[in-house]
Amino acid sequence: MAREQELQAYWKENLKYIIVLLSIWFCVSYLCGIVFVDQLDKFKIVGFPVGFWFANQGAEIIFCLLIIVYVRLMNRLDRKYDVYED
Repeated sequence: MAREQELQAYWKENLKYIIVLLSIWFCVSYLCGIVFVDQLDKFKIVGFPVGFWFANQGAEIIFCLLIIVYVRLMNRLDRKYDVYED
């Protein structure tokens, strides 16, 4: 029974990570790349409007970084709950 509660805690923590990371992804890809693009285009990154940058490169870069963060978080979580694979 204790192991089942431990695995439920593991899953809750995993869901928390997923919700936070997907929220970041949503904000970057949808809000920055589509909804607020006109407001962000007033600023520049290396000569390109920020809204344009998010729509074309920023969202992909952030997505790749989120994958790396998720892998590291999950490796740490797996070790914490002793469910890791060697």
